[in-house]
Amino acid sequence: MDFLTTDPATLEKQMSVAIETLMAVITTYGLKVLGAIAILVLGWIAAGWVSRMLQNGLGRTGRIDPTITTFTASTAKYAIIVMAVIAALSGIGVETTSFVAVLGALGLAIGLSLQGTLNHVASGILLIAFRPFRVGDFVETGGVTGTVKAITLFTTELATLENVKVTIPNGQVWGTTITNFAGYPTRRIDLEVGIAYEDDIDHAFKIANEVIGQDSRIFTDPAPQVAVSALADSSVNILMRFWVNNADVLGVRWDMQKAIKQAFDKAGISIPFPQRVVHHVHENAANAPS
Repeated sequence: MDFLTTDPATLEKQMSVAIETLMAVITTYGLKVLGAIAILVLGWIAAGWVSRMLQNGLGRTGRIDPTITTFTASTAKYAIIVMAVIAALSGIGVETTSFVAVLGALGLAIGLSLQGTLNHVASGILLIAFRPFRVGDFVETGGVTGTVKAITLFTTELATLENVKVTIPNGQVWGTTITNFAGYPTRRIDLEVGIAYEDDIDHAFKIANEVIGQDSRIFTDPAPQVAVSALADSSVNILMRFWVNNADVLGVRWDMQKAIKQAFDKAGISIPFPQRVVHHVHENAANAPS
């Protein structure tokens, strides 16, 4: 259309029609888009609110395992977000039935391309179902050692001994060996200390048993054991074996190492350093080849 040759009245009429059409489009679809955005925002806020409410509410009952509480809150959050997305798309005119069909096909395609992500979800469900550990347990898994803080739909969160937050994908946790140090209420401690070959073994046994008997945290049943574990290169190794409550493992180990060292020092029993005897062979210079 040549606007230079168009009659001004006709041009004004065409502009009026164009503006009316634009306003109709904005009125019809603009409000729907704004409504969809509002649904998404409200859905996101509601998801966070419901997640926190479940976390706090289930935690206050004291009857539900914290592991299940965290997982339930995480699952509810993602479920509400998905529903908000579906409602927003429905609000802008996308047919829900068609969308579900498309979503199914899209889910299959995404599932094939994101098998690892779906594996994390499945692994999270298995961790909750079989419970190889719970929130609060001290474990070693995925190459990390720490206290379990949370198990979500996709990841497991640990806090190391240095209080460093480590997040591990659930698939990596479920697919590797899990060592749960808090799995049983009691633990056995094996403490080995070396004495010199010149020292009296029976006297060392007596002192070791006395040191063990002075710590009330050590069980009398099963009875503690003291034995020679090895005749090493530089020492006779004495093994002290005893049982304690799980919570006392580190404290008892640290205290016993100090106590046995002090007791041996007081009794004149030495803990030798590694030694090596070297014999020098001197060849007779007169017999040496010229």
